Amino acid sequence: MHNFEELVEIGTEFTLKALNETFGKIEQELHLSAHTPLVKGVQMIQLQKAILATGMYSMFEAELQNSLACSDGFKEAKKILLQKGETDLVDRFNAFYLAINVLKHGKGSSYNAVVAKSKDLPFKLKLPTEYFFDEGDISEVSTLVEVDDDFVLNCAELIRKISDILKSN
Repeated sequence: MHNFEELVEIGTEFTLKALNETFGKIEQELHLSAHTPLVKGVQMIQLQKAILATGMYSMFEAELQNSLACSDGFKEAKKILLQKGETDLVDRFNAFYLAINVLKHGKGSSYNAVVAKSKDLPFKLKLPTEYFFDEGDISEVSTLVEVDDDFVLNCAELIRKISDILKSN
């Protein structure tokens, strides 16, 4: 059987390809008609990307808890990474961890923490004064973090890097 992180990478690439192919087909139809089901279709694709990222991080936490035999997999993984001097990786992981929490819970302590770091983030965050990422984009869904392909791929890449380092421990 494949390792969790391998399945995440393969599944992420497969899912994004399928979603983007579907988006392209719907986008072509939108040039001819702006029927509500087409608009909902492109919004559904954006929402699926957020669900994909949230799900892979949630399952990664369970995988860490099992493999590290602990009750807080992320905390234990960060501790090991810091012991190995992987501070940049921990910082990057923390940024995405907060973003995933914001996707799951909305405004709250994770949102406040990530807003404080908004200038240094590798993804777009909707600031308290903003209503849209791109006004007029009919595919945009109501999230505080913009979940595009890069965001999803970054989540999968972080899972791979962290897993590789933990396995070498």
